[in-house]
Amino acid sequence: AFDLILMDLQLPEMDGLEATRLIRAEEDNQARARIPIIALTANAMESDREACLAAGMNDYLSKPLNARDLAAALKKWLPASGEAT
Repeated sequence: AFDLILMDLQLPEMDGLEATRLIRAEEDNQARARIPIIALTANAMESDREACLAAGMNDYLSKPLNARDLAAALKKWLPASGEAT
């Protein structure tokens, strides 16, 4: 089980958008809770952000990654207890 996924958009076999769609479909098919997915990409256009959210991602961070932005996203999306499950 995972608490959160950091999803790169440029993967070798399929892109992160398609991977996210497959994860979401599997969660829906098995009636499982949704794992937060945060996009990590060098693509920094508003249309890239919109595509990530439309694919089912919860959040979006552009590279180069800012440590404060990553910390804020992790705080926002990880369980409130701060403990991994």
